[in-house]
Amino acid sequence: MREVVTVQVGGHANFVGSHFWNFQDELLGLADDPAADAAFRAAPLDMDVLYRAGETLQGVPTYCPRLVSVGSRGSLGSLSSSGAPGLSAAASEQLNITTWSGSVTRSVAKPHGRNLFLQSLAEDQIVSTSNGGNNLQKNVEDKDLVESLENDVNFWTDYTKVQYHPQSLYEMNGSWTDFEKFDNFGTAKEVVSEWSQMEEMNERLRFFVEECDHIQGIQFIVDDSGGFSSVAAQFLETIADDYTNTPVLLYCVRDPVTHGSARNQRETITRSLHDAVSFSKLSSFCSLVVPIGLPTLSQSYLSPFLSIQDTKPFHSSTISAAAIHTITVPFRLQNAGPASNLAHSSGNIDIRQLAHIISDQGRQNKVTALDVAMPAPSLKDGNDLWNIKSLHSLTPEISDEEEDPYSVESLVVHGVLLAGGQGASISQVKDSVCAAYERRATKPKFSHLSVSPCPLPIPLPFPSFFRSNIGRHGEIVGSHSEGTLPKGSLDVESIPMAARLRSSNAVLPFIERRSLSLQKLGVARGALGTQILRDWGFGKEEIEELSEHLLKMVRMFHPEDGLTSDSDYD
Repeated sequence: MREVVTVQVGGHANFVGSHFWNFQDELLGLADDPAADAAFRAAPLDMDVLYRAGETLQGVPTYCPRLVSVGSRGSLGSLSSSGAPGLSAAASEQLNITTWSGSVTRSVAKPHGRNLFLQSLAEDQIVSTSNGGNNLQKNVEDKDLVESLENDVNFWTDYTKVQYHPQSLYEMNGSWTDFEKFDNFGTAKEVVSEWSQMEEMNERLRFFVEECDHIQGIQFIVDDSGGFSSVAAQFLETIADDYTNTPVLLYCVRDPVTHGSARNQRETITRSLHDAVSFSKLSSFCSLVVPIGLPTLSQSYLSPFLSIQDTKPFHSSTISAAAIHTITVPFRLQNAGPASNLAHSSGNIDIRQLAHIISDQGRQNKVTALDVAMPAPSLKDGNDLWNIKSLHSLTPEISDEEEDPYSVESLVVHGVLLAGGQGASISQVKDSVCAAYERRATKPKFSHLSVSPCPLPIPLPFPSFFRSNIGRHGEIVGSHSEGTLPKGSLDVESIPMAARLRSSNAVLPFIERRSLSLQKLGVARGALGTQILRDWGFGKEEIEELSEHLLKMVRMFHPEDGLTSDSDYD
């Protein structure tokens, strides 16, 4: 087995992770359900790659994600840091103070209530563990739970249905009191300088890494829109020092609401410098970096099929989670190698191999665009060409230009259907995709394809944003017209998915914008940005190193230009 350890840092990263783990939990349940579709019961996915088996102190078996989740104090809602419903870490600490023998006035914040969905989970657990006639009568309909999720999600824990290990959930001190001001790289200076907090995160990661037999890598999801990017950068630097030969696949995720307009010049400069410094720091300590976060999803290419509300993180985080799930499929495909059963899967690779494919085959570029088709198009018949143009980017600020002879791609397709609604075979999908690639005017320098028959399951805690032209198994059953109402998530059981990591000159504008921002705003003598960076704790040499790192990334696309960094930072 080749284990993967997952790290989630920051608000939106945990919203994404909550959906991601709900997908995995649904797959586990369907694999053991005799009434489930054969594609789920015979799914070629080794869930031990992401999960660990254990038991409680009472000897009860557990099966938990191999996960470290970092958030601000109070971000767990009604979930305790032990991974179970109950007191928050703050409330628990207040109840355990025993060093004072005098009178005490206690002020304890009112616990966050559980929404209808979480209440139903608690009832189900009681039903499954009770005996004889003591079972509770379940009188809440699924449609009521869906309505509750649409209107009553304030924390990522409000829709999680996964059991977490006690080592998984960590709430940071310091950031919770002024969380709204925790909005740029410099605001986390106090947090990352506190050795005990960073060491606590490292210890939790060490717990999961050291019990792995053959770790294939770490997938790291960070909300890089604010101060958590600084926390993540410090965390990643420690990982790079402690686990030198362990590849890190980094996803930088952002909620659409973080793309609002700046109120004044200082805020505009602060945001630009944050983006530049954050990207330079984070990309220094990973094998691949995947920026995710369009300014809007409600008006994107997804709108003909999905009625997404940008203001709801419960909605927007779903798309990122579904794409990340798809990218991870090859990491846990079984029966890899020459003797593999091609009827069940094709294209098994691990994180190290993916990093080699993407960053070592072309320009030595580690920044990749993430393209997704949700749902993936069906094949009209076994000889049909798969529609590559159905893939659209979730990566912001990139070029629409796809004609790059030096591009390198890794495409994952799973659960694709034929026109009649039945699942396409592995060979049909491979032949169709390969034929489509051959028809491209400009072929990539190198491409890799992974295929699985298992679609993305739609769990109950899922947004009601499918439009009426999406069928029960994710097939497109009609054309979208403006004003079409969304249908409930209960009407869709699964969807076919495709996702592609693409290293090409399309990502150059994303990198160049950050490089130019740091040069213009942070390095130029007398600039307001210079003072902002000083306030964040950066000196001249460190700024020049950050700038040179970005310039080096730009040079990968223009090796003949010999770009240099002329700094007069003082």
